Amino acid sequence: MNAFTQPWMQRWSQRLTHLLERYQPSETNLLLMLSIVIGLVTGFAAVIFIYLIDWITEFSFGTIPELATGLGRGWLIIIPVIGSLISGPIIAFFASEAKGHGVPEVMQAMVLNGGRIRPRVAVAKIAASSVCIGTGGSAGREGPIVQVGSTFGSTMGQLFRMSDRRIRNLVSCGAAAGIAATFNAPIAGVAFAIEVLAGDLSISVVSNVVIASVTAAIVSQAFLGASPAFHVPNYIFKHPIQILFYAILGILSGLMGVAFIKVLYWMEDVFDNWERMPMWGRPAIGAVLLGITGFVYPPILLKLGINPVLARAGLPVIRNIPHIFGAGFDTIEAALVGPLPWIFLISLLFLKLLATSLTLGSGNSGGVFAPSLFMGAMLGGFFGLVVDMLFPSLGINPGTYALAGMAAVFVGAARAPLTAILIAFEMSNDYRVILPLMAATIFALVVAHHIHPESIYTLKLARRGLRLRFGRDVDVLDGVLVSEVMTQNPPTVNENDTMAELESYFLATHHHGAMVLNDHGDLVGVITLQDLERCLSERENCKKLQVKDLMTRDLLVAYPDETIGEALHRLALRDIGRMPVVDRKNPKKLLGAVRRTDIARAYQRGILRRDVLTERATQMRASRSGGTEFIELRVEPGSSVANKKVKEIDLPAGVLLTTRFHGNEHHLLHGDDMLEPGDMVLALAEPDVVEKLKAMFRPKKPVPETWRPDTGPFE
Repeated sequence: MNAFTQPWMQRWSQRLTHLLERYQPSETNLLLMLSIVIGLVTGFAAVIFIYLIDWITEFSFGTIPELATGLGRGWLIIIPVIGSLISGPIIAFFASEAKGHGVPEVMQAMVLNGGRIRPRVAVAKIAASSVCIGTGGSAGREGPIVQVGSTFGSTMGQLFRMSDRRIRNLVSCGAAAGIAATFNAPIAGVAFAIEVLAGDLSISVVSNVVIASVTAAIVSQAFLGASPAFHVPNYIFKHPIQILFYAILGILSGLMGVAFIKVLYWMEDVFDNWERMPMWGRPAIGAVLLGITGFVYPPILLKLGINPVLARAGLPVIRNIPHIFGAGFDTIEAALVGPLPWIFLISLLFLKLLATSLTLGSGNSGGVFAPSLFMGAMLGGFFGLVVDMLFPSLGINPGTYALAGMAAVFVGAARAPLTAILIAFEMSNDYRVILPLMAATIFALVVAHHIHPESIYTLKLARRGLRLRFGRDVDVLDGVLVSEVMTQNPPTVNENDTMAELESYFLATHHHGAMVLNDHGDLVGVITLQDLERCLSERENCKKLQVKDLMTRDLLVAYPDETIGEALHRLALRDIGRMPVVDRKNPKKLLGAVRRTDIARAYQRGILRRDVLTERATQMRASRSGGTEFIELRVEPGSSVANKKVKEIDLPAGVLLTTRFHGNEHHLLHGDDMLEPGDMVLALAEPDVVEKLKAMFRPKKPVPETWRPDTGPFE
């Protein structure tokens, strides 16, 4: 249920809109006032959140272990589990949007819902994240504050019954305020909101975002002090050749950023596919593994020769919390001051990767910003030690590379170079670090994007069927699969046919091209009308030549499970009119063809599908959390469901038919709805009955070749 359908919310909304009608402030003044309010509330929320994390940490690792001293360091395993048994149910039963790092949910709301976010998300996020981080969960506090600020901005816009454009503006204000308050970095907050969320540099957007960011930073400074999140010493940039080293660090950081994305989402898949464990209990399993990791590695570091104080292998627990627990800001600062032992740095680099993946992948709540900075500091500090060992005459401080590594690994994961550069700059307050930062972050961006085009934020949306262009808008062609619009029985000719036979074929069928098959039915090439015309005009013996003499053998192909947007990109590169669609496992097996007319049809389908992407995303989330699969089914003539009412269909257990697309119309299915041939149906199904369900939508006996299905619900 939409929160704003509740009576008390309606009453507040009516009162506020009445005030607007009475005083009629200009749009500029109204947004200015709301930006200040959002900055104030987000700033106070950040202060409360940070204090709450500190209190929970002190209580969990200080007070509780004193009640049972006999467990000693064993509390490092128990406390994260207790915290997860509190945060897990909050996420599962109160607001599932609080799961994970939060920013993708804000991006999805910006794109699909006009920036509308449920108010309860802010409460759930603060509660779940503070408990998670305070009891040792390896996550950052910036993601939750971004989501909290964005939620409040969205709530204000909804209360005043604003347009989608204004609400998205206020959501961006809340995100900027969250980053500004967390890191005491107002400029970086503005960059994050514009670079990751808004993608809009218009004066009306930027001015409001700046005001909210500065306001939140002022509130944060009043309670937490004016110092930046990290105390960074002044660095000396001695020789231009060092830029080369920063570029190499950028390459390594880009690889590390991609590794972070892949490991995190792999771990998320492992837990999401664990059907027997309820959603609320999965974070506790991740916490057990996290606790065991935190219990085991400090003594190992001690045996490897690390200083006992640095290894944190002793007691009391409160002064020996493992480095990988929580946000790890103190360890980051130690790496910035540097130097730290190389075995210590390289160990924590991979331990933090594991710890964060266990925490967030299991479904707990927290941000990925701080873990990215942590891993970057460890990688940069280690790289700095290596450079100093190889080139001692340069006299470098490894901490300089730790700072650049922080920014570069974050860029490799989040693809927000401006935000990373500005945060590092605002922490150091030294212009001399700008060149090294730019070198490292740009190389990290290029390498990471080449290897893995999706960021740690956009990948979650892409897996839900939502692909963003420049972080802002849904590309309609990326919402339609090749298999949905391809021509399933494209024209084909044999490679041994003569050009005279090909000419007769084109004249009889009016086709402009054909796929070429060999005697075994394998795809070997493509021949077009232009090829025939060129042959007739340039060769006297053209008609005696065979198709295989003139066909194009270097084929550009598409696959049925990729999107039309991906296929179109390749189609445009070669400026061709058609592409064969082949099986990924057997590229010689022809499945169909994609033509330019199919692209136009796909665009029409995608435009209409935008209206139901919100519903599709919701169902995708439900299917992933519930262990079911989201599938699309076409009602084929002769199938057991064709021309039947939904209530008359004997569906397998574990199947829910949700939406019917008929022509250009769509609606939620009811029992009396009739499924007609050509309709598309969206369904949720348990994995073990998916094939059985698909069989019900296929014809019982072969369909005559003269019949062609309707063009579909999106055309």
